[in-house]
Amino acid sequence: MRRHLDHPETSGMSWRVVGTLWPYLLAFKQRILWASLCLVLAKVASICLPFLLKYVVDALDRQGDVSVASLSEWWLAPLALVVAYGLARFLNVIFNELRDTLFGRVTEDTMRRIGLATFQHLHQLELDFHLNRRTGAVSRDMERGITAINSLMRFMVFNIIPTLVEVGIVVVLLLINYGWPFALTIFLSVTLYIAFSVYATEWRTRFVRKANLADSKSNARAIDSLLNYETVKYFTNEAYEANRYDQALLEWQQAKRQNRLSLFALNGGQALIVALGTTTMLAMAAMGVQEGSLTIGDFVLLNAFMMQIFIPLNFLGFVYREIKGSLASIEGLFALLQQPAKIADAEQAQELEVSQGGIEFVKLGFAYQTERKILHDIQLHIRPGEKLALVGPSGSGKSTLIKLLFRFYDPVSGSVRIDGQDIRHVTQHSLRAALGIVPQDTVLFNDSLRENIRYGQPGASDDEVLQAAKLAHLEGFLAQLPEGLDTQVGERGLKLSGGEKQRVAIARTILKNPRILVFDEATSSLDSRSEQAILAAIRAMSEGRTTLIIAHRLSTVVDADRIVVLQNGRVVEEGNHEALLAKNGMYQQLWQAQQHD
Repeated sequence: MRRHLDHPETSGMSWRVVGTLWPYLLAFKQRILWASLCLVLAKVASICLPFLLKYVVDALDRQGDVSVASLSEWWLAPLALVVAYGLARFLNVIFNELRDTLFGRVTEDTMRRIGLATFQHLHQLELDFHLNRRTGAVSRDMERGITAINSLMRFMVFNIIPTLVEVGIVVVLLLINYGWPFALTIFLSVTLYIAFSVYATEWRTRFVRKANLADSKSNARAIDSLLNYETVKYFTNEAYEANRYDQALLEWQQAKRQNRLSLFALNGGQALIVALGTTTMLAMAAMGVQEGSLTIGDFVLLNAFMMQIFIPLNFLGFVYREIKGSLASIEGLFALLQQPAKIADAEQAQELEVSQGGIEFVKLGFAYQTERKILHDIQLHIRPGEKLALVGPSGSGKSTLIKLLFRFYDPVSGSVRIDGQDIRHVTQHSLRAALGIVPQDTVLFNDSLRENIRYGQPGASDDEVLQAAKLAHLEGFLAQLPEGLDTQVGERGLKLSGGEKQRVAIARTILKNPRILVFDEATSSLDSRSEQAILAAIRAMSEGRTTLIIAHRLSTVVDADRIVVLQNGRVVEEGNHEALLAKNGMYQQLWQAQQHD
């Protein structure tokens, strides 16, 4: 019996998944038709082989009776049949290879397009989805699903139906040439084998699914730990992390043991059915030869047909398990594709037109969770070209306002408007294209400094990248690096300090050159000297642009046109630095506390 690797299987996954793949297949109708023709020709050549083998054996069996033919005919007939047998076997292989070659492009193109569609869809999903999903598990679902598409398409289109057709043709040929006992034996063996395979596969689904879940859990645990390498080291929790990972692996090991035992039962049952069917068929053939109703060639033909039937039949069991496994693997992939985007463009969404850059938060209310409201009827108008600072204690809603401005979430009540346009009625792409941000926690790609800066405008030239780096006061840092802008920053930019990463983020935003700027604690990781240089860069960038600054250190926003103080999701004060100090309110308390520190 064929031994094979296990794949996750599914009982809940609908066969509608196959229908979902048809649009991708229909893009290659001509290739599929040619591949199908090669398949038919290969099956015809395959069915001819046992008959040719019978005639060769019968011709050789009569070689002692020289009276039936001349000496030349005696050796020419078997030789011609042997040549025909060899040609039929060759054609069988060639047509199968042609089929695989023709269909290979269909499979690869489908995998590429579905993989791309999934990747694009994941980027369309809201921030909340990504915050609540483990990246490692999502990555595993994508990897397994895309790989399983190859198995599903090849096995479904070119193995299941052709194998059943071949079995049907052989049963009919045996019925015509050898009678119903032989045809019935083949038919019952095939039916019993398929029924047992389906039943046993469904029975062991739970064990394979359990192993699949344990595999995803251990993989996600490992990735999560490695992504937080520094945190693990800070708290000397290497042993703790290793123990958690070992527990996940132990669950996987136990699930795989159950899976292996169920696989043994499945393969053992299939082997028993094959053995009984083959033994019965050959016993009847041997009796026929002894009685004289069958020739030695007939015995060889029946044996060859049994081998020819049970090899693909055995493969059919493998194919069924592979398809069930592929459906389960694709289940995660299609679940991602079918995941509705909570933040989606309206049907008639227009491009955002930024003429002046004014921003309005109109009676804005928001809550991440129903029982805990974050913003309460925020009413705020940022005038075009104004530099406005948001300050307040932690948890007051400053960063939430920024997320709503970028439309990572939609408000529970009220609206956000840019130049009078409700951002829910414009495309997300045009909205975010008009906004530039320097976040507090800058995460860089594992690439060079040059490419991380160029990310702000992928089509920018090297000179433009260098100019942006200079405006962000990176030239001193670059001068210390042997490879300059070509220096690799490492995973998530871990080779750079917090201040260096923030300057890269500023350079990236300078290169993007947006109409509206947002700075979220943009100088939080800088020393005093660097901070002054960056503040000068921010002032230069902000000239003529609407600028929104979130600041913890009030000294960095004393030159803001207006300062808005938030507390518990409400605007409690607003005005310039001097006016707010004169009020002796929340801002004055924060200022005094920081001056004292």
